[in-house]
Amino acid sequence: MSTTFGYATVSSTDQDLSLLAALKGAGCTTIRKEKRPTTSMQGRQELKTLLEFLRKGDTLVVTRIDRLARSVNDLQDIVRALKAKGVALKATEQPIDTSTAAGKCFLDMLSVFAEFETNLRKERQMEGIAKAKAAGVYKGRKPSIDVARVRKLKADGLGATEIADALKIGRSSVYRVLENA
Repeated sequence: MSTTFGYATVSSTDQDLSLLAALKGAGCTTIRKEKRPTTSMQGRQELKTLLEFLRKGDTLVVTRIDRLARSVNDLQDIVRALKAKGVALKATEQPIDTSTAAGKCFLDMLSVFAEFETNLRKERQMEGIAKAKAAGVYKGRKPSIDVARVRKLKADGLGATEIADALKIGRSSVYRVLENA
């Protein structure tokens, strides 16, 4: 017996309701959702659980492919995992159905554009940060390590582990400070 499962990532309550309605309308009997950014697979426990649970003949439905993954690599990994299990992937708002050749082709094209869009967004963000820094508006996070104190403790004869313990910082941070001394 095959089952249709839905997966949604949401960022707002309004979005939550519309995505759930679309997935229910597509015949999903079980819907897993999480409020997470979709730029990577890290921290997406609901998706991991769903991918482990899916069986041969099942269908995974999303509203749009960018709700599942924003990088080509992550998307390809997910699609490969689904294919290995004999699970189809469908999208309610896009002509994606990995059980057909045309659906697979469209999926590949969309994944390239989704990653392109993510990269453009990152570039714009970095440009904005650079402009803000140049204008003296953006200064970044304040240093959390007292470099002078690390160097003084080292000069006093303490080792990296002792310095790290005394300042409640990681030993690798001590090494990084001393390396740049």
